[in-house]
Amino acid sequence: MEQLISSYLSFMSPEAIALVISSLQIAVVIVGLILTVVFLVYFERKVIGYMHARIGPNRVGPFGLLQTIADTLKLLLKEIIIPAKADRFLFLLAPVLLLIPALAAWAVVPLNPEFLIADIDAGLLYLLALTSFGVYGVILAGWSSNSKYAFLGSMRAAAQMVAYEIAMGFALVGVLMAGGSLKLGAIVAAQRGGIFNWFWVPLFPLFIVYFISGIAETNRHPFDLAEGEAEIVAGFHVEYSGMGFAIFFLAEYINMALISVLTSIMFLGGWESFFFGLSFLDGTTLEFITEPSIFWLLLKTLFFLFIFVWLRASFPRYRYDQLMTLGWKVLIPITIVWIGVECVMFTLEIGPWSVT
Repeated sequence: MEQLISSYLSFMSPEAIALVISSLQIAVVIVGLILTVVFLVYFERKVIGYMHARIGPNRVGPFGLLQTIADTLKLLLKEIIIPAKADRFLFLLAPVLLLIPALAAWAVVPLNPEFLIADIDAGLLYLLALTSFGVYGVILAGWSSNSKYAFLGSMRAAAQMVAYEIAMGFALVGVLMAGGSLKLGAIVAAQRGGIFNWFWVPLFPLFIVYFISGIAETNRHPFDLAEGEAEIVAGFHVEYSGMGFAIFFLAEYINMALISVLTSIMFLGGWESFFFGLSFLDGTTLEFITEPSIFWLLLKTLFFLFIFVWLRASFPRYRYDQLMTLGWKVLIPITIVWIGVECVMFTLEIGPWSVT
């Protein structure tokens, strides 16, 4: 695709062509994410509906497919009400500070070996930094609203993100040790060789810890203490309406998709096929299913998004002390112990470090 675009733009300088290609990639990712959020909201409401023995959205459009678009238009047309004693500038800035890191993180996420916006050497560090940055938007939203409910919600979110960010960071250290690189593409390449070469096998505890930490980082059920409606109405975005509320909503679902994609890339082989290495498929009409494809990455991502929804429909919300105990006393010690186990595996040349 890049060669095709370059041939059409041959009259331009190489720098200008690179800029055009990057701009097109960014546009594709942003449009794709917005469409993903539209689908994901509908998917979530339908799945939870069936789990609760309901039908879910079924009024707007065939099978309720246009319900999410109708809800979005309603939010866009609503007035943005700013509380009388709120800090106007910070109140309007907070949703943007939450959305920008959620979008910018996708710059280093490869959707296949060829499609990558920014091929930087420190991709994992970049992701860890940007996912941590989102907490500033939450804190500013709570503080600038001049509401006790919003402030309590933002303080909860800050403490929660700090606790689970550490566990997530240690899990990424384990992936770095196994993959030998901070580039996500190189981490996927290190998992080539079939389903049992993927990092979920030697790093299974880190795989579970990373996904649980991702759920907590995105403030999703059962870790949504920051917006516990039974206690603090709606948490840090209690004073937001219209477009401001819609941006918080958009950022949350983009972060859900990001955590699902990253879990697939770092632990389940990314775009690698489930059927790689099955020799009896060679030369048959089904040989194509053994090849790497973005389809496999999307399928794995959809599975983790389903887990997000399933947990919301199945589990009650944690108490705040239980949330902190899980983060500090369970997940962080597990990651530290397993990094030690990885050092032993490295010494004994087991798993990803085996010499073939």
